[in-house]
Parts: sequence; C-alpha cells; structure tokens
Amino acid sequence: MLLQFAKSIRQYKRDTILTPIFVLLEVFIEITIPLCMAEVIDRGIDGKDQSFLISFGSFLLVLVLLGLVAGLLSGFFCARASAGFSRNLRKDMYDRIQEFSFDNIDKFSASSLVTRLTTDVTNVQMAFMMLIRVAIRAPFMLIFSLLAAFSVNADLSMMFLVAIPVLGIGLLAIIHFSYPYFTKVFHIYDELNGVVQENVIGMRVVKSFVREDFEEEKFGKVSGQIYNVFSKAERIVALNMPLMQFVVYACMLLLSWFGAKAIVLSGGTDMTTGDLTSMISYAMSILSCLMMLSMVMVILNIANASAKRISEVLQEKSTLQNKKHPIRKMEDSEIVFEHVGFGYGADTESKCLKDISLRIPAGSTLGIVGGTGSGKSSLVQLIPRLYDVTEGRVTIGGVDVKDYDLYTLRNEVAMVLQKNELFSGTIKENLRWGDSTASDEEVVQACKLAQADSFISTFPDGYDTYIEQGGTNVSGGQKQRLCIARALLKKPKILILDDSTSAVDTKTDALIRKAFLEEIPDSTKIIIAQRISSVEDADQILVLEGGRISALGTHEQLIKENKIYREMYLTQMKGGEEDAKQ
Repeated sequence: MLLQFAKSIRQYKRDTILTPIFVLLEVFIEITIPLCMAEVIDRGIDGKDQSFLISFGSFLLVLVLLGLVAGLLSGFFCARASAGFSRNLRKDMYDRIQEFSFDNIDKFSASSLVTRLTTDVTNVQMAFMMLIRVAIRAPFMLIFSLLAAFSVNADLSMMFLVAIPVLGIGLLAIIHFSYPYFTKVFHIYDELNGVVQENVIGMRVVKSFVREDFEEEKFGKVSGQIYNVFSKAERIVALNMPLMQFVVYACMLLLSWFGAKAIVLSGGTDMTTGDLTSMISYAMSILSCLMMLSMVMVILNIANASAKRISEVLQEKSTLQNKKHPIRKMEDSEIVFEHVGFGYGADTESKCLKDISLRIPAGSTLGIVGGTGSGKSSLVQLIPRLYDVTEGRVTIGGVDVKDYDLYTLRNEVAMVLQKNELFSGTIKENLRWGDSTASDEEVVQACKLAQADSFISTFPDGYDTYIEQGGTNVSGGQKQRLCIARALLKKPKILILDDSTSAVDTKTDALIRKAFLEEIPDSTKIIIAQRISSVEDADQILVLEGGRISALGTHEQLIKENKIYREMYLTQMKGGEEDAKQ
C-alpha cells in the first residue's frame, strides 16, 4: 500500500526529500543549543568571563537564526509536498474511477467514492505531512536528546528509560482500542453522504410530498451515529494527553529534585547549574518528542483506515478491459446478438436477458417495446459495453464488441437516455460533448433537428444560457431535446434512444424521428419507447417480455400476430381517441 501511495508523489519528490533534510538540520541545531547554553552559564555567567559571554552569545544567536530558517524551510517544503501528494492521489483515484464499469461503481456506491476522494484523502494528506516532518523530527530529536542527556549525567538520564516504555505501552493500548471506531465511522460517513446526495437531488420530490421532517429525521439519525462512534473513539484518544502530562511533570519534578540535590551535596563538582539547565532542556525535548510521536501515531491510526479505503479504489480493476491488440476502427454498424444472456452483478441465476438472438442491419431502425422490467435498457447497454454479456456475444460489423478498443466503440455509439444528464455550463458547452470541434452553425443545426432551437432562442442568453448541474433549470422535455441534439452532433454510427422522447409531444417526437432519417441515414438507430407511435415506422420492432424475445416484425405484422403489441396499440389508440373527444 505504501509503494502504491508513493507513486502519487511524482513531481514533488524534491520537496519530499528536502523536508526531512531541513528537519534534521533543525534537530541538530536544537540539540547543540542546550550544550552551548550550559557553557554560557558555567563559563560566562558563573565564571564572570564577559568576553566569552559576548562571543559565545553571538554564536548562540546565529544558531537560533539558522534553526529558525531551517524550520521555516522544512515547513515550506512540507506544505508543498503534502498538498501536491494529495492532489496527485486525488487525481489518481479520479482517473481510476473514470475507468470503472457500472459494475465497479455499483460495488462502491457514488456516496462512498465521494467520501474517499475528500475526507479520506485529507486524512492521508495529514498523515503524509506528519511522516515527512514530525515523524522524522521526533525520533531523531529523541535519540540525540537521550545521548546528550547521558553525556551530561547518566544517572539522572536513567529515568527517561523508565518513562519511555510507560508512554509506549499506554499509546499502543490507545491505538488498539480506538482503531475499530475510526474504521467504522468512515463507513457511516458514506451513508451520510448518500443521504445528503439523495436529498439534494430529489429535493423537488421531498418538497412536493412535504417530507422535509422525515428527511431531517433520517439525516439526524445518521449524523447521531457518527457522533456516537466518534465520541467513543475520542474518549479513548483523549486519555493520551493526561498520560503524557503525568509522565512529563513526574520527570520534571524528579529531575529538579535529584539534580538540585546533586549540585548542593557535591558543591558543583558532580553537577553544575549549567548541567542541570541543559538536562531540563533535554528532558523537555525528550518528552515533547514523545508527545509528538503519540500525536503522529493517533493521526496515523485514523489515516490507516482511510488509506485502506483509498487503496481499495486504486487496486480495483475495471470489469471491462481492452484486449491486448484491440480493433480501433469500426467499418460497419450492423449489430448482431448471438444467444445473449445477461445478469447484474454476481447473481448469475436470475438473468434479466435470456437467449437473445437478433440481427439489426446497418442503417436500419429497430424499435423496442415491452413492459417495465422486460430488459429493454439492459439490452442496449450491452452494445457500447456499459456492461458485458454473461452468455453469448454481441457483434458490430461482424466483430465482437469485446475486441474493439473501448474508446473507439463508445465514440461510434451515442446513447440518449430517458434520464440523461446535462452538466453545469452553457448550452453550447453541453452540446459540444458530442463534438468538441463543432462550429456554432453546426450546434444550431443539430438543435433545429432535435426541435430544441425554438425554446433556446427564447432564452435571453440563447446558446450561452447557463445550465445548472443536472439541468435543473430546464424542463424534462427541453433536457431530452438538448441531449438528442448532443447525440446528433456526434454523428454516430449507432444511435440509441432509451425512451428519450417520453417528455415531448407526439408531433415533436415525429419531427425528431424524421430528422434522424434525413441527418444520419446510414446510422443504425435503436429506439426504445412506451408509445407505439414512436416506433411504428421502424424497419422492425422487437417485443420483449420477461427478458426474452416475444416477437419481432413490422408494425403491421405485430398487430396481427402478437398479443402484447396489439394490446399496447389498442390501449394507446383508445386513450388517444378519448383525449381527442375531450
């Protein structure tokens, strides 16, 4: 895991290396200063040597200034290295997520991935900063301070060898008992993000059903769980400070007592005032180092849980992979399903598609109808490999879709979903997802074909109108037409409409279908619809029932031969007649 994270340092290696170098320089200076102070006290002050006091005092001032510069530089490089590391780590995670298939996304959930990209990365960044600065400074400072203290008075220094194990055992106990809580709390954070995300996205539904109180109660419940778990963890971690303070003050009292006693009894021969001063300085250094190490261990304890969650994302391999030598050009857009079976996730028993065999000639139009849960959307998602088939295979132009380069395959297929997404930005920027190099004239033409230009022209800013995240400031029908225009701008070899004209009227629907025939006649078009009028002109119509093909034929054939299709047609015709009478 550490080697995996080390790859995210990259261009910040220099800063990462310079940080501990300046930290070590700062430590060396801080260790030297007490020894010099002892000389100043014994020879300069007690010995009343004014010239030595001035010269050595000046040297001490230079050391202090050098220590200050070393400290500032170590802090500067540490900040750059840790911020850069977290930026790279977040980018590495985001890039890996972009490679994920829908199966991978379903495994983690969107809210969990958001937590890992934000809270978990922040925790790891803090740990990285501690590792390259504090975790370098504290051990070296501890070792050098102990050596210096033993060089001054070995007998008094023995108390540190008692204090260090006591603190070490206490710290290990704190880490052992608090770690499970930190692991648990991040999973609850995922749940909290899920509640917030669901509430914000579905705010219109929440308000229309007056369910604000219910949502507040649900948020409060999850938030309360985080509070309870964190409180338990913090109560354990809080024991660290009293333990530290007890050991620190006990050492200082014992050092002052035995040190003063040694000075008085020996008349300053066994131990001088300067020696006691330096011993107190070293004692403070040793104990502050222990406190810093305990703080580092607590932060590493928290970060360890986050690091494992980040590592899960970085190690996750997409279930959809290119073959060794993928095909990078699609010659033909004929689609063939050969005994295709498909089921979501690991549940291979309950398949939503069973033994689908179907041929869609290049340039033709296939209409797909069927009840809810019949497998319509699942079927078309196999074409651009949003999911892979469980059984059989899907070919385009005689080539298995698994043999195509993923980018090539998806670049030649345009999908317009019923719940398609618009992103924050202008209308123009959203449409150019279809073709980033499209001119303004091409954008306008695509919108005219998708029957979107008429409402765009009514906006004060026209095509520069800003679209809110998710397209919340346009209606459902307007959003669908903008998504269709985006797909047309792509000029794909295969166009898939998954119930994407459900929010527009029948006249607009007919005009859009006419535009498909005129603008992209050579593209293979697949139209999933609930309205028979949306597919009746298709070259062939597929009726799905329970994940199987119930019938395949033209509109006229299916009315005569297929009961499901005929019932749908008659029901809709009856409803249309009643609407006309009213």
